[in-house]
Amino acid sequence: MTLLLDQAASVVDRWRRRRENTDSAVTRCEADELLRVDLTVNGRPATVHVAPRVTLADALRDHLGLTGTHLGCEHGVCGLCTVMVDGDAARSCLILACQVDGSEIVTVEGMGTPTDLHPLQESFGAHHALQCGFCTPGQIMSAYDLLSSEPGIEAEELPDRLSGVLCRCTGYRNIVDAVADIAEQFPQGVPGPRNCGHAEPRLPRASLGGPGTPAQLESAEAASGPADIAVPSGEPTAIVVVDTRAEAPIEDIWEIIEDTQTLATCLPGAEIIADFGDDQYKGRMRVSLGPVRLAFLGDVKILERDETTHRVKVIGQAADASSGDVAAVVDLTAESRQDGGTDLRAVAELHMVGRIAQFGRGLVNDVSTDMFHQFAANIDAASRGEAPVEAAPASALSIMFTLIRSRIRTLVRRVLGRN
Repeated sequence: MTLLLDQAASVVDRWRRRRENTDSAVTRCEADELLRVDLTVNGRPATVHVAPRVTLADALRDHLGLTGTHLGCEHGVCGLCTVMVDGDAARSCLILACQVDGSEIVTVEGMGTPTDLHPLQESFGAHHALQCGFCTPGQIMSAYDLLSSEPGIEAEELPDRLSGVLCRCTGYRNIVDAVADIAEQFPQGVPGPRNCGHAEPRLPRASLGGPGTPAQLESAEAASGPADIAVPSGEPTAIVVVDTRAEAPIEDIWEIIEDTQTLATCLPGAEIIADFGDDQYKGRMRVSLGPVRLAFLGDVKILERDETTHRVKVIGQAADASSGDVAAVVDLTAESRQDGGTDLRAVAELHMVGRIAQFGRGLVNDVSTDMFHQFAANIDAASRGEAPVEAAPASALSIMFTLIRSRIRTLVRRVLGRN
């Protein structure tokens, strides 16, 4: 528990010094009022709008998408939620987000990337210092704080100094060996984080935290020029096929599809922010799944737009603030019906990496299906001169009912198929 007590004392001392050097006026707000908190996370400026009771851990996970910070006991005992606050390790479950306004935060995502791991991350893998991995982020952040503040620490001291983070499956021996290896390799001090500041942020200022609040983008991002778009060749995470009916005739529907700007406004949460010509664009998109809010920035190119077959093929790739990546190939076709209306079919191959890939295929299919149904309804409305309807963010309850409906439909199809 030595490390836990040292970290707590360090955080208290830092807050005391900050209060002595700043105006001590108390900020009051209503219980349902959101506070703006500006901070730097992994070298990237970020803004969240949160209730006063929201902890730093919840702000990082739910509002900025940095789910590498894990929550265990939520009492400051287990240490799983350890992050760096202004250079010191701290339990993020015990800190209110509003208390760290103006602070610099480093999470485990800032330590390294899959292609450029921090030495501590490499050592944990080499020494098999993780099994379920749930405590690993806290172990790495605490070890980094220890080796940064006390370079050259003796190996026999490590079991006691690392006892502030609890693990239920490794037996600790390999964790101690992993940290001892790095202490020996870097007697003058462990290297700094490898994913903080030196890389251009995907979302330079993520203003997340309120439902439907768009991410604020620097103008340089929009003017960065077209990107080379490449969709992975492996098996898609999900393939979504949606058939919908529009009441407008195909000529009116196709007029909307040909107008890229109008077509983009029909997709819930989507917006074009730069037109590079040659049917290539930069855009952003917001997706809300209950408390989870994703804000994507990426590039889109129209590969094919055939007026004869009324077919559009689009390729795109995007990333959100938590380094989640999505690539997609979307094939949209329109076909005239005998009653004068139009049938729309969308086939999307989705390749997902990161936080969004953690959702099950069923949920991805259900949410994507609902989104395409709204997309088709907006195209139909736009063809009649009506403004597209912005889809409301999905609540946890609506997601549950969507899943239940989907499972019932699947069960019914199976029963009918057997009969």
